[in-house]
Amino acid sequence: MERGTTLFLKAAVVLIGLPILAIYIFVVPNIGNFAAELYPEYTSIRIWVWIDLYATAIPFYFALVQAFKLLVHIEHKRAFSDLAVQALKKIKYCGIGVGGLFAIGMPLFYLMAERDDAPGIIVIGMVIIFACLVIAVFAAVLQKLLQEAIAIQLENELTV
Repeated sequence: MERGTTLFLKAAVVLIGLPILAIYIFVVPNIGNFAAELYPEYTSIRIWVWIDLYATAIPFYFALVQAFKLLVHIEHKRAFSDLAVQALKKIKYCGIGVGGLFAIGMPLFYLMAERDDAPGIIVIGMVIIFACLVIAVFAAVLQKLLQEAIAIQLENELTV
């Protein structure tokens, strides 16, 4: 793969992380405060919303780092290596982790949607969970294909 293509993809990975960082900095505190306004009798709901949403940042950014590493492996002609397989495996687990954390937080968001009469909150949460699981399945398929390609490559090297 050409260096320009991987450079573009690396920039895309970084640019994906920046708006999400802005959401974590500026929007997540407001979501917690909004939940606290809806349920003033539950003083800890704000903290639980923050914990759930900020916990999703850890696997998300870890997956972005792994995607960046995968692009570095591709750039250095190590696309068919165990390092690339491990990066895809980690991306798969991160997708499952982010989806799982959002699924764990869905009861909180259901409470917010119920009180505010805004079913869109539930739909947005379900779309995020679905997208995370699609990414995890896609990474798992790529991981399996890459493992098979590596096995075929090793078999051909032994034949020659």
